[in-house]
Amino acid sequence: MRIFLPEGALIADDENVRAMQNEASLKQAQAAGQVLESRAILCDSAHNLHVSLGTMRGVIPRSEGALGIDNGQVRDVALLTRVNKPVQFIVERFCGDTVFLSRKAVQSACCQEYLRSLQPGHIVTAVVTRLESFGVFCDVGAGISALLPVSQICVSRIEHPCQRLRVGMKIRAAVRNIDHCGRITLTMKELLGTWSENAANFNIGDTVPGIIRSVEHYGIFVELTPNLSGLAEFVPGLHAGMSCSVYVKAIIPEKMKIKLVLVDAFSQTITPESPFYYVRSNRIEHWLYSPRTCEKVIETHF
Repeated sequence: MRIFLPEGALIADDENVRAMQNEASLKQAQAAGQVLESRAILCDSAHNLHVSLGTMRGVIPRSEGALGIDNGQVRDVALLTRVNKPVQFIVERFCGDTVFLSRKAVQSACCQEYLRSLQPGHIVTAVVTRLESFGVFCDVGAGISALLPVSQICVSRIEHPCQRLRVGMKIRAAVRNIDHCGRITLTMKELLGTWSENAANFNIGDTVPGIIRSVEHYGIFVELTPNLSGLAEFVPGLHAGMSCSVYVKAIIPEKMKIKLVLVDAFSQTITPESPFYYVRSNRIEHWLYSPRTCEKVIETHF
């Protein structure tokens, strides 16, 4: 199976740089069908993308700018938003000092040779391209998007994906579903560890950092890791999003609970960091989050 990388992954690659040194090297890349990558420097009034090729002028005609652009399935804004960003393409033809390129051909090959071979449970590398309240759009190869719903980012409750991810972040995610149109839905929480794996990082008596995720009348839910939260007693004047320090009072696997005591809380801007992944394989078939001693079962079957 040929793997296609998200846009931005090839631009600094030595082979990619060598291929765009001059006309001869570009013709060699054309003959080999090599996927190249460079930065889009202009989208003209006809929505053709102009690409930096060093000594030559590269143009991706509008009809070759994206898979689905010619039949209206993809809007022209998808081309406008590529300006000043990397785009992948193959060389199609030469006309004087202008090289005509196709991004659509790369995306079509990505679908045929890579994405259509994926099944639920396959783990892919993706790059976050857009954050919405309902989820995250990710480039899973050659600029093709997949959706990571906010509910599938982690076990801990978050109000918006920006609390966990940022645009440009490279992530790993599992394929959750592929619909009849080929649209891919992703999930990440199954890669971030089970309750027991996360709880093993804490000991009774420790005082550790956390993030307040929810304030209820019966207590405060504090995120210790993306896939692990504990409950502290209610304290007035606090709100979701605050940073805090908490004392670990009890760890109860059979009830899947961690009891905490709030030590301090304060407002602080937190930049999302790349998550730690517990799953190292290329596919996951079953994920049991809850401890085996716990009556409540939380699991995912792919």
